[in-house]
Amino acid sequence: MYKILPAVVLLASLSATAQDKKSLAYPDEKHFKNMRQLTTGGDNAEAYFGFDNEHVTFQRTNPKEGVNCDQIYYGDVTTADNNGTFKYNLVSTGKGRTTCAYLMPDKQHLLYASTHLAADTCPATPDRSKIKKYVWPIYDSYDIFVADLKGNITKQLTKTKGYDAEATISPKGDRIIFTSMRNGDIDLYTMNLDGTHVKQVTHTTGYDGGACFSPDGKKIVWRASRPGTPEEVKEYKDLLAQGLVMPTKMEVFTANADGTDVHQVTHLGKANWAPAFTPDGKKIVFASNHEYERGFPFNMYLINADGTGMERISHDGGFDAFPMFSPDGKKFIFSSNRNNGGGHDTNVFLCDWVD
Repeated sequence: MYKILPAVVLLASLSATAQDKKSLAYPDEKHFKNMRQLTTGGDNAEAYFGFDNEHVTFQRTNPKEGVNCDQIYYGDVTTADNNGTFKYNLVSTGKGRTTCAYLMPDKQHLLYASTHLAADTCPATPDRSKIKKYVWPIYDSYDIFVADLKGNITKQLTKTKGYDAEATISPKGDRIIFTSMRNGDIDLYTMNLDGTHVKQVTHTTGYDGGACFSPDGKKIVWRASRPGTPEEVKEYKDLLAQGLVMPTKMEVFTANADGTDVHQVTHLGKANWAPAFTPDGKKIVFASNHEYERGFPFNMYLINADGTGMERISHDGGFDAFPMFSPDGKKFIFSSNRNNGGGHDTNVFLCDWVD
């Protein structure tokens, strides 16, 4: 969700110096070792590992640099080891707004969602002073594209009317799961890597999104709202008709990859989101604000796939979210407000994972 830069032919290699490893993790964060700050300034989020454990994509916005809404970047996290410098390049078009990038199995391409076909400029953001609710925009101009690592779009995977975004790829390298409004509600769908054989896998009223596969590709985990009362359903549908969702009540769900055998993992209230499986497939990591009456801060948690044994793993007083493990389980990446000098910047952090 974040960057306006010149056309991709003017790709710039940006960098941020890694911070002092000893100062970034809190004493209670026992799973985090050798933490490094990969970015500095702006909003940097949704950093996801590729299949090689070394490269990531993430989205970034920073109006101070002329990056007015989210664009996609690609970098090698091994450059940040040993107090090195994390270097990253723009790999989206620099037009419109982009979100949810994921590296492909061939290690030469990535997919992401973008609004650039509708307009070069950033789409309008909701006027929350009029709506008087915290809402997310669901832009109907989002479609999913494949690009190479130089930023050249090589394929458009979705062309249906309405929102298509939030795509990730199975660790088996054979299927994509994504979120779409093509049926009038916000549901999960799967498709082949070339965009063929699209199949709807969720069918319940409410927002289903942010899905990931398990390491063996047999399960999926995602965030979902489930409006229960007639009043809640009406509010959900009224907002959806305006291209909006209210993400303040979401829980974590799992199912088989084809959508069968659905289980609700969390029953915490508030916003529980950004889930991903641990590399052994036995646990789920996610972000939540459920401990706080006012809905902030956000911290990260581990929970068994059956909903037992929840453990809080981060302890910042602001925002810790978008957690993900490297495929080999050795590294852990997330976004946080920590170490931002008391401002509002959100940056990407990398650490070694300790069980």
